[in-house]
Amino acid sequence: MEIIQRNVLKEKPKKGTALGFGRFFTDYMFTMKYTASKVWHDAKIEPNEPKSFDLATSVFHYAQGIFEGMKAFLQPDGEIAVFRPEENWARMNRSAARMCIPQFPVETAQKGLETLLKLEKDWIPNEKGTALYIRPTIVATRIMLGVHASTEYLFFIILSPVGSYYAHGLEPTKLLVEDFYVRSSIGGTGEAKCLGNYAASMKAAELAEEKGFDQVLWLDSNEKKYVEEVGSMNMFFVLDGEVVTPALVGSILPGITRKSCLQVLKEKGYRVSERRISIDEVVEGARNGTLQEAFGTGTAAVISPVGFIRYREQDYTINNGKMGTITKMLYDTITGIQYGTLPDDYGWRSIIR
Repeated sequence: MEIIQRNVLKEKPKKGTALGFGRFFTDYMFTMKYTASKVWHDAKIEPNEPKSFDLATSVFHYAQGIFEGMKAFLQPDGEIAVFRPEENWARMNRSAARMCIPQFPVETAQKGLETLLKLEKDWIPNEKGTALYIRPTIVATRIMLGVHASTEYLFFIILSPVGSYYAHGLEPTKLLVEDFYVRSSIGGTGEAKCLGNYAASMKAAELAEEKGFDQVLWLDSNEKKYVEEVGSMNMFFVLDGEVVTPALVGSILPGITRKSCLQVLKEKGYRVSERRISIDEVVEGARNGTLQEAFGTGTAAVISPVGFIRYREQDYTINNGKMGTITKMLYDTITGIQYGTLPDDYGWRSIIR
């Protein structure tokens, strides 16, 4: 694979720097292009530098674009591991199909990622709770106006050293239940990781932040009755010993961390359900004490405890605002596998050699 060298390397964040999320970016990126005549071609590693686009480029007008999120972790023996990349590539091609984007060659994308990670290994932070975030993206690049699928695309992967997604780390998050705005509907694009989904969520998220909340907890678009997901996480509730997560009905992103947690829970003997769960059931559980824990799961946040929910101006504290035992078990298990401090009994660590 061709590697185009940059003239001057960037200064890396110093050890101990508060990395935050998505603030720093590495020296190089992977790119490949699609045209109708050549299909996917011109795969290469090049400097991560600004690119010029015509203002009529279709992605700017019609949001025909998708992305993924993965993480690379430095292992105790110095090797690089990526958590379940094959799941991300499969989901990205499913998102592509929904957004009328041509299927990309997974083998080429994986080879590009591996080459990029080996080149940028020194950017992987090794402090507790840090990782190298991986953002594969496809955007429509045909210069055209008109609501039609593009015939040209750019696939790129950029990397960013990150710390905790939330500034407060593992302190339980505060969620505001949104019962006016909606994120997605059945038959829409909620199960795809596409650009427009996130733009649609911003208004409610801003209003929630103004009120002191970390995230919005979305309800279904039809009845405003059933819990769906948080803007950056799938949701789980522990109700009277049963671990419940909203069913994938077409409007919820099928999270890879969600899928991993379900497998861990089932193998450890917990009662687990994927079903529709109403917000009334959640708040009633909070009132009568049967709601024992709540947490979110996602690549960025990993496992994030939820300690407080507001619904229709009523406030509900969960597990005294503390991380629960099931939440901690999942956090310790998933991160232990990711960082290589626990055996990988599931085959989820993909070692880059």
